[in-house]
Amino acid sequence: MPLVSQDLGFSGQNPLALAALFVLGFVASSINAVAGGGSLVSFPVLVAFGVPPLAANATNSVALWPGALASAFGFRDQLARTKSHLRYLVPPTIAGALFGAWLLTHTPERLFDFVVPLLVLTATLLLAFQARIRKAVLGKKARVPVALGVFLQFLVAVYGGYFGAGMGIVMLAVFGLFIEGTLHELNAMKAWLGVAINLVASMFFLGEGLLWLVPGFAVMAGAIAGGYFSARFSQRIDPDKLRRGIVVLGLAMTAWFSRAAFFP
Repeated sequence: MPLVSQDLGFSGQNPLALAALFVLGFVASSINAVAGGGSLVSFPVLVAFGVPPLAANATNSVALWPGALASAFGFRDQLARTKSHLRYLVPPTIAGALFGAWLLTHTPERLFDFVVPLLVLTATLLLAFQARIRKAVLGKKARVPVALGVFLQFLVAVYGGYFGAGMGIVMLAVFGLFIEGTLHELNAMKAWLGVAINLVASMFFLGEGLLWLVPGFAVMAGAIAGGYFSARFSQRIDPDKLRRGIVVLGLAMTAWFSRAAFFP
């Protein structure tokens, strides 16, 4: 029997489970602020608490959205030189997020069970090689046509609307192919476009009735608190050690979801 239900009211929900989901949101948001990869923690736990994988994916995207918005505001001063790029990147970003969210809602639950291990593994590998990707981005000059860069951003947004974990790392790598700027400037663009992807996907999922609202609100409340406190205490945490721990967890979750999909 699931620890949480799809009931839209708090009555009948397991209070200890909701408290645990609040803590989960706090931890996931803090991880995102320090090292990235918070969804590799929050998504599997939502599934473990009884939320179906497809609904857990949608609920997780919506619940962690406030943390992404807070991060974007933290980078707003870094947009001075690169904000002109947003004018032509926002439309394909919105279109891609819509398409990705539509794909998710039209993916059969059983098929998504088979896709999840691959998605979790992809996000884990992106996190594992995040430092190398960032180093490569800083060493590149703009060298691909803008039109190709726009198309690649559309594909990133499709992935973001569909699953999302690790999309920021891919987005950063794409920007490095056709936009010149410092890492902070590219991170600012990534943060704001990530907010756009999450907002569009969230509205779509809400309209489709895919969200488990009460568990989602519990995670969201924790994410807001985690985003606030992590901004104050993140300097005390070694992001590399945290990232390695999340990679190990991601590999374990890949094995767990693979077993659940192929050997139910």
